[in-house]
Amino acid sequence: MKHFKFTIIACLLVFFGCKSTKGNKTLTTPKKNILFLMVDDLRPELNIYGHNQIISPNIDALANSGVTFNRAYCNVPVCGASRASLLTGIRPTSNRFLTYFSSIKKETPNVLNLVQHLKNQGYTTISNNKITHLKNDIDEWDEEWYPYKNGWRNYISEENIGLEKNGKHGYPYENIDVKDDAYNDGKTANKSIEDLKQLKADGNPFFLAVGFVKPHLPFNAPKKYWDLYDPKSIELPENLVFPKSAPEIANHKWGELRYYNGIPKKGQVSDAVAKKLIHGYYASVSYVDAQVGKVLRALKNLGLYENTVVVLVGDHGWSLMEHGLWVKHSNFEVALQVPLIISAPNTPSNKRSNSIAELVDLYPTICELANIPIPPHLDGESLVEALQRPSKIFKNTALARYQKGETLIADHLFYTEWQRKDKTIAKMLYDHSTDPDENRNLAIEASFAGTVDSLSVILNNRLKLIK
Repeated sequence: MKHFKFTIIACLLVFFGCKSTKGNKTLTTPKKNILFLMVDDLRPELNIYGHNQIISPNIDALANSGVTFNRAYCNVPVCGASRASLLTGIRPTSNRFLTYFSSIKKETPNVLNLVQHLKNQGYTTISNNKITHLKNDIDEWDEEWYPYKNGWRNYISEENIGLEKNGKHGYPYENIDVKDDAYNDGKTANKSIEDLKQLKADGNPFFLAVGFVKPHLPFNAPKKYWDLYDPKSIELPENLVFPKSAPEIANHKWGELRYYNGIPKKGQVSDAVAKKLIHGYYASVSYVDAQVGKVLRALKNLGLYENTVVVLVGDHGWSLMEHGLWVKHSNFEVALQVPLIISAPNTPSNKRSNSIAELVDLYPTICELANIPIPPHLDGESLVEALQRPSKIFKNTALARYQKGETLIADHLFYTEWQRKDKTIAKMLYDHSTDPDENRNLAIEASFAGTVDSLSVILNNRLKLIK
């Protein structure tokens, strides 16, 4: 119990004594280019994060040239809301940024978004493929490009195309022997390389945002990436049953996957299908890794790398049958944790930071690295100090929410509570120092009542500060 009390005190100190990075803080160097790589549904399922079954040499190489954040979290585990929060720099609330179709234009029409701010500072701004979830949700792009000629699911097999033409979903995976640019993410890499050539010729600072859709469902990737993995080596997670101690409100029906052919409308998939899904996810990660590598090689070959900030991030996590769940849409860590790698001029290389980072922190971080003013409306904190001194902890709390569930990450403690009509109806507490897979809900144990009460106070005080 002493350990828990110390943690709570530390969290309180962080809350009441944290340093703000808002204001017009800038570096003294000229403006940097920004290459922003966002990967849809990418959890930290990468070799650099210790998942040695994954083949991701290009992202690993990027990590070797920059700082990898071991503890980065989205603020809401659903595509549209997460991206809207990141690009506006403000947190989701009970009234904004709730769903996949969250709109920056409609929900925050008077907020200075990141693209608009960079545009005002003289940047050329280009969006390739999925950066915002909704098309035309930001007007300030100099160019907003999408490769979706045959739909965003981008099937190639005659069987899946036939199912789509008949008004049905195809299968949740596809394994076809085609070139990389037969699929949209390969086209996206090619387009981004051509953009880099033109941007170099133009000579203006740029914000090139490249959105890769895989490993989002369906797991469509060229056969050579599927062949990287032996189907016999694919393993299911150990905690593949929803924990009895967790509240039922933390469970969900993983509806996004239910739409696909071969997936039951109720109940769990078979072990064989589960392993095929995991295999498809791995193949999709390796496919995207190859596209990231192509773009990064072009950046270097064009002589742009030394003056470019490179950010690679996932928009939220994804469940691969942990707790019996699939997709995102939960307050468990597997849906909240994201990969985050930042490689920037004059910052350390091949380093890791255990300082907590949130996606809402990226707006001020990009501003400071680009040497432009940091707008006062931002809810996040710049991560530049963590980049410059990665061995030091600058931040040990984060907030996330999904629907009615509010999560406080405080050091190694993950605390969530759900409210209905101003009344708390359920709680979860996991201690990652002893239970990293979140199988034992301490919130229902009497011996942790004091810890729960303290965390609840911190959580609700933090929520009151969000505008």
